[in-house]
Amino acid sequence: MNRDVLIFHGTAGNPQENWFPWLKEKLEKKGCRVFVPQFPTPEGESLGAWLKVLDGYKQYINKETILIGHSKGGLFLLRVLERLKEPIYASFFVSAPIGIKSYVYYNQSYKFAHGFNFDWKTIKSHSQHFTVYHSDDDPYTCLDNGKGLAKNLGIQLTFIPQAGHFNEKSGYIKFDRLLKDIERIL
Repeated sequence: MNRDVLIFHGTAGNPQENWFPWLKEKLEKKGCRVFVPQFPTPEGESLGAWLKVLDGYKQYINKETILIGHSKGGLFLLRVLERLKEPIYASFFVSAPIGIKSYVYYNQSYKFAHGFNFDWKTIKSHSQHFTVYHSDDDPYTCLDNGKGLAKNLGIQLTFIPQAGHFNEKSGYIKFDRLLKDIERIL
């Protein structure tokens, strides 16, 4: 089945960094349409501004859609799931913060996300599948964020040791495990 996939980058991010282009290419070869929106960051970064950008992709968000959030993109994904009218197919969170310290950008993200209180019941009802990836040496958001996110979603954390922030600086220009996990549910 052909699915639409959206990848949300994080703070100061862009669609051409990390494993995003690689994953886009791999999934497009499998017949998916893949979008990596450019969100305003760090200047002009706000939840409202990011939601406005996402409005341009709303025709691709439905019960067959896969959403992937990296870093602050994962925090954004949680806020998107709270707002959906109907469930999507799958949600993947990579090094996503949920407000557990130590978190380098805690204050900035607190303002961006209007706090860290989440409607977990609504979030869980708006995606059929969830996967959470986190590492033990992430320099920006501690492992307890991944553990807490997985626990609140009622799933087991996909722990990958010494993967840093799953970004290019950590050697992540490819993300084979994520691709395999997506392929498993396509």
